[in-house]
Amino acid sequence: ADCRYTCHQECRSLIQLDCRRPGQRQRQLSPESTLLPACSQNATQTVEEEKPEPPTVQEIKQKIEKYNAKVTNCLLMKLNDDGTYTGFIKVHLKLRRPVTVPAGIRPQSIYDALKEVNLAEMTDKRTSFYLPLDAIKQLHISSTTTVSEVIQGLLKKFMVVDNPQKFALFKEMRKDGQVLSQKLPLTEYPLYLRLLAGPDTNVLSFVLKENETGEVEWDAFSIPELQNFLMILDKEEKDKIQQVHRKYERFKQRLQQTLKEARGKPG
Repeated sequence: ADCRYTCHQECRSLIQLDCRRPGQRQRQLSPESTLLPACSQNATQTVEEEKPEPPTVQEIKQKIEKYNAKVTNCLLMKLNDDGTYTGFIKVHLKLRRPVTVPAGIRPQSIYDALKEVNLAEMTDKRTSFYLPLDAIKQLHISSTTTVSEVIQGLLKKFMVVDNPQKFALFKEMRKDGQVLSQKLPLTEYPLYLRLLAGPDTNVLSFVLKENETGEVEWDAFSIPELQNFLMILDKEEKDKIQQVHRKYERFKQRLQQTLKEARGKPG
């Protein structure tokens, strides 16, 4: 009431103040008027960050020239007359679950790619298999290509017929010896991120992973796919149990051996 000190109500009992000074004018304020509401997560309002202005064509041109000067291979970026640009990105595939592909379909040829023939639509038969862990796929994309289109393009190249919503594209950045991973929104432009970071994949890399469990739309899966997931989870659970059993069995054997050796020693 005297010094206008403000605190939360739950902190009131912890505050000890002696701010009365001779001749100080007393303010007619009740102690309750200096209390703030209790802390709450909902009390914090998210402040929208101002979006930066899009770069001009001249700025893009300078960034591309700087980017190409660092390129050690032929994977250069090219500026178009309309201000858009094209280039290459590499995507690491780190999928821990099997993907669904057409059964009995030959690999896509250059002719099929040029004619945009979708071999996956030529059969209703499906099979599942694991993609090689940490496989790398190189894509030639435009500055207008979104994350959603990159995911769809990757699935098409591997003839994966799973719903694209099951997957997410992440960017990984290395800083101070640590790897920081962040999920990219579907409307983000990967080539622009590549341009800003430079061609060094140690600075920035793109990774395709399964979508986080809490965000997966399970309605997009078919019944056989869901049953397949249950079988895989059951197998992983059994493998984990066996690992724990083997770990403590080895610990038990070492403990028994130590006790046996200790019994033969005096004292």
